[in-house]
Amino acid sequence: MSSDRRLPLRRPRLHAHVAAATPNLRHLEWFHDQVRIETLFFDGTLDPQGGTITPDSSAPGNGLDLRSSDVEQFRVR
Repeated sequence: MSSDRRLPLRRPRLHAHVAAATPNLRHLEWFHDQVRIETLFFDGTLDPQGGTITPDSSAPGNGLDLRSSDVEQFRVR
C-alpha cells in the first residue's frame, strides 16, 4: 500500500483482521461509498455476500494492493 499518509484508511477491509481477532464481535460498519471507492482502487477487497467477511490469511499485511495506475488521475500535486 502507498506510504502516502494522506490516503484515507477508514475502510471496512482494514478492520477485518481486528474484527476477526475480537471475540463475540457482532457488527462491523460497512459504508457503501467507502466500499465503492475501495473496490475501484484496490485489489484484495472483501465481499460481504451472505453477511460475513473473512480476511485472507495468506495475503501479506492487510491484503490490499493499491492499483497505482487507477488512482494516478486523482493525484494532487
